[in-house]
Amino acid sequence: MSPLFDALRRRLGWDPSFATLDPHGQRGVRLRGHREYVGGHWEEIGQLQFDFLVARGLRPEHYLLDIACGALRLGVKAIPYLEPGHYLGIEKERSLIRAGLERELPPGLRQEKRPRLLHDGNFRVWRLRQPVDVAIAQSLFTHLPPRLIGRCLARLRPWLQPEGVFYATFHEVAEARPNPGAPHDHGYFAYTRAQMEAFGREQGYEPEYIGDWHHPRGQVMVAYRPGR
Repeated sequence: MSPLFDALRRRLGWDPSFATLDPHGQRGVRLRGHREYVGGHWEEIGQLQFDFLVARGLRPEHYLLDIACGALRLGVKAIPYLEPGHYLGIEKERSLIRAGLERELPPGLRQEKRPRLLHDGNFRVWRLRQPVDVAIAQSLFTHLPPRLIGRCLARLRPWLQPEGVFYATFHEVAEARPNPGAPHDHGYFAYTRAQMEAFGREQGYEPEYIGDWHHPRGQVMVAYRPGR
């Protein structure tokens, strides 16, 4: 494969290893439905995330940023708990946001709690204009190559409070392995603990490996805190 073709392939987001996967984007949401598109285990993983965050110190007055919030699997648990306007979500698939607001979140709760949702596929956190205390990306880095993990970390960093924390899940492997060069919502990307810690340090964070947190698919957790 020529370098020019390889560069074009990566820019267009196509990888031969994705040929057998369901489509991602709006076609994929229509095919799978909004709950299955984000990986299923809707109630279990939503509750797992919420319980984890509360156990780790999330309080109603905190601003929580749910990166790749999907159709509000965590949001339906966190929004009632947080003060009005304190749940922030960013998601690249507009149809998932719509499904979350129209099919998962009761209208009265939406009006009372005023969640702020941003349709954005490039981690432009500054568009929310709100520093955050806690951020989480559950099953996002499991679908991204290193350059996009780095972008996410870099763009969040200026908006994370000095005492804030960013939690992210990943598929852990013992040894570094080749991953696809382009992202895919149904693709499999796996990293070592050392790689995940290095991604954070490169962007000015102090990483903390948490490991097992009882995820039904075995994803482990890492925390990133702003470096001093």
